[in-house]
Amino acid sequence: MVEYFSGFAGLIGRPNAGKSTLLNRLVGHKIAIMSEKPQTTRNKILGVLTTDTYQIVFLDTPGIHKPIHQLGEYMVAVARSTLGEVDVILYVVDVAVPPGPGEEYIIAQLKEVATPVILVLNKIDLVDDAVLREREEFFRSRLDFKAVQAVSALEGTNVAALPEIILKFLPPGPQYYPPDMITDQPEKFIIAELIREQVLHATREEVPHAVAVVVEEIAERPNGFLYVDAVIYVERESQKGIIIGEGGGRLKGIGTAARREMEALLGSKIFLNLRVRVKKNWRREELALRQLGYDRRLIQ
Repeated sequence: MVEYFSGFAGLIGRPNAGKSTLLNRLVGHKIAIMSEKPQTTRNKILGVLTTDTYQIVFLDTPGIHKPIHQLGEYMVAVARSTLGEVDVILYVVDVAVPPGPGEEYIIAQLKEVATPVILVLNKIDLVDDAVLREREEFFRSRLDFKAVQAVSALEGTNVAALPEIILKFLPPGPQYYPPDMITDQPEKFIIAELIREQVLHATREEVPHAVAVVVEEIAERPNGFLYVDAVIYVERESQKGIIIGEGGGRLKGIGTAARREMEALLGSKIFLNLRVRVKKNWRREELALRQLGYDRRLIQ
């Protein structure tokens, strides 16, 4: 009988290193939102890759950074908690950006854990071989990585080799999740994230990170459509105006783009009712964070 292997792999790195893009590529489905803006991921998102011989459970985390408000502290706590609860860590770095204090901080965190670490040099499509060698030498000089893999998560280059490398560090075990399951996140969470992703794409400056999305209702309608009622929360009236746009044009565009993503993911026609509300300074208030789904008490 062929032995089966299963375990958990945590994705750790600076904001905008490409962790969410890599997770989506690894599991073959879009379950984490992607944006060129840093600090996009706010929660620990689980993705599952299952084959006939192994199951890898990936945990995509918020980028580790110096927090400036309660939301930032929540995000960093989520990322740090992952280090001690996985079988292997994928340390994802953006090779197109020179390493600095942020990378040194993460490396210091990794030195404190016994978990094996794989260095994933991401975005190799943006640099030449000389820069790639320079980046690899920098990181190898600072930590004893169990393996190093250079990839382009965006283009898919070398990503297929990662599961076989991860497999070397997984123990024999059962399937933790059904073979057809790709994420443990509830439908409301995924839909809210798809909406937030389109807000990120449509807005600039301070607005994106002041946004939270709450899906208040999902219901099947007799005509076969799935009705989705969602609220976009911002911190100030001026931000509300930016998201709505002239004549409601920007909000309509956000809704149209989000609806297409939902239909592709869920395989159903969607009727999306989208509204914008103001919840002042929600990122800095513990109670408001809990109301919008960011509760530090739930972090193990």
